[in-house]
Amino acid sequence: MLSTNAKGAIAEAEIAAAGMRLGIAVLRPVTEHGRYDLIFDVGARLLRVQCKWAPKQGDVVVIRCQSNRRAREGIRWRGYSSADVDAIAAYCAETDTCYLLPIKGVAERRQIQLRLKATANGQRGAVVWARDFEFSSIDWTVAGAVAQLEERRRGTPKATGSSPVSSMEVPAEAVVVQTGAHQFRNHFGYYLDRAADGEEIHVTRRGKPYARLMPPEPHQAVTV
Repeated sequence: MLSTNAKGAIAEAEIAAAGMRLGIAVLRPVTEHGRYDLIFDVGARLLRVQCKWAPKQGDVVVIRCQSNRRAREGIRWRGYSSADVDAIAAYCAETDTCYLLPIKGVAERRQIQLRLKATANGQRGAVVWARDFEFSSIDWTVAGAVAQLEERRRGTPKATGSSPVSSMEVPAEAVVVQTGAHQFRNHFGYYLDRAADGEEIHVTRRGKPYARLMPPEPHQAVTV
């Protein structure tokens, strides 16, 4: 059985190798114990990347988005922010695949689940597809690879062409997510984050419209 340190080392090596196979210059910090493990040189930008080992549980890949260490009071958890890293990269041994998550979509979260197969009940809302974040699905030739993924995470149009994605200002159509009242109540924070990212949340109760969570106007709070 692999130790935690061994899993971390394998994940970092696989992520570095996956980046190099795609023609990305991969750099390592000279000092250890920083908030990022690798730097990806994608041409117009250097991406600070934190590496994670991601286990497969059922039909989802679980990516933990926090670090932990032992303290006097027990395990102390600490999240990541855009001040620490630009993206979290994860390697799943069961799928032998590397994934890249922009920090904007996972900052301060404990974990995120990437779905490999459709749900048994046909649910489509609140599903984050693993295929959208595979290294092989990212257009690394554009300057805004992370911005591209941030758009994909929100459901806005995917960027193509030679122009840097980060410079595009294409207004996205409203993305509507439908969920049941029980699911909404149990995962309120998750849906609140999605609304803050520009999605419109429709809540049903017994199959009928019940409530609606709207995206905020610039510089305004989210309201129900």
